[in-house]
Amino acid sequence: MRRARILVHGDPAALLEETEANAQYRMTYLAGYDGPPVSLALPLRSEPYNFTRFPAFFDGLLPEGPQLEGLLRIRKIDRQDRFAQLVAVGADVVGCVTIEALGDGEAA
Repeated sequence: MRRARILVHGDPAALLEETEANAQYRMTYLAGYDGPPVSLALPLRSEPYNFTRFPAFFDGLLPEGPQLEGLLRIRKIDRQDRFAQLVAVGADVVGCVTIEALGDGEAA
């Protein structure tokens, strides 16, 4: 299972997990986080958000066109692997959200 830390204005806000490769995802706000939501479409709540496809908000942060082609070629990322794409560009996406990959056993 791959995981990523989601930060809002630099503060750890949520955990994004790929629970099934390229098919199932879960986003959970961190206990005690009371800042702005990751997205207006994902308001703060204690229950996790479960998705049967890559979450639309995060998909909207991914590059397109020549930037996507360059990312896929340089990083050797599969076109269908949106999680890897997100982590690759996560430090430099539009808005107040940033994404950091988490290693095995690393706390969110």
